[in-house]
Amino acid sequence: MTSAVVFAYHNVGVRCLSVLLAQGLRVALVVTHTDKPGENIWFDSVEALARKHALPAITPEDPNDAAVVARIRALAPDFLFSFYYRNMLGPELLALPRRGAYNMHGSLLPQYRGRVPVNWAVIMGETQTGATLHQMVAKPDAGGIVDQQAVSIGPDDTAAEVFGKVTEAAERVLARALPQLIAGTVRITPQDLGQGRYYGGRKPEDGRIDWTRSAQDVHNLVRGVAPPYPGAFTRIGALTLRVLRTRLEPNRRPRSGAPGLYFEAGSFFADCGDGKVLRILELEAQDGRLDPAAFAQKQITTV
Repeated sequence: MTSAVVFAYHNVGVRCLSVLLAQGLRVALVVTHTDKPGENIWFDSVEALARKHALPAITPEDPNDAAVVARIRALAPDFLFSFYYRNMLGPELLALPRRGAYNMHGSLLPQYRGRVPVNWAVIMGETQTGATLHQMVAKPDAGGIVDQQAVSIGPDDTAAEVFGKVTEAAERVLARALPQLIAGTVRITPQDLGQGRYYGGRKPEDGRIDWTRSAQDVHNLVRGVAPPYPGAFTRIGALTLRVLRTRLEPNRRPRSGAPGLYFEAGSFFADCGDGKVLRILELEAQDGRLDPAAFAQKQITTV
């Protein structure tokens, strides 16, 4: 029976590990992560799925540790798969599987290589992204493409909504490609690394809104980091406000004054640097409450 060692985490990890099991692969070992204290764990558990199927599972801090490498070498797997596993796998690990190492990436490679590709695609205003199964090589997200599936990004879709589409696309891509991988008939398409670029990880501070940017740019940022991600935010003095949902208002004129947030006619709005206006549909203060009347009295503009 064809065997695999699977490095996996998050919803994509759960769905893709389920595909391997459904298609009869023998999963010799699952390598996953221990959930970080304080992290918002809104996604499914690979470790729980492994327990459900009585699969051996480990959660090493460093997957490239000599003991981990030795354990996998002893298993002599046919394949190694990485499904949204967060750590880089080194050359020694990648050389172990007899029939190759493959990763599922959440973009249409070679576009959006690197970290948090779904969030970046939304922030950059893309209208589509997808899931790509590709060979793993020493350089991240640079190996030949096995298969990929595009999904649409609607003008008001949040990153979480797009991630749901990408997760389903990843499941379809793997289910379609796996029989060819097992049979040895898969065709690999080299990537043109001159296309696209690498993107880094994002921190909560990267969600700070710059109201001098265009209304579209701000709207994209809000969508790209909306909950369950940390959210976009602005500050008024010592007060931090999370801007969770916005809508472009193409027919509304900005009020006079600098770009920023204000309350008018019973709603929150923001004038942006390109002279266009956003309606703020969801706004949250640190304690979860925001008194529109008190805000209206202050009439403070933020940048």
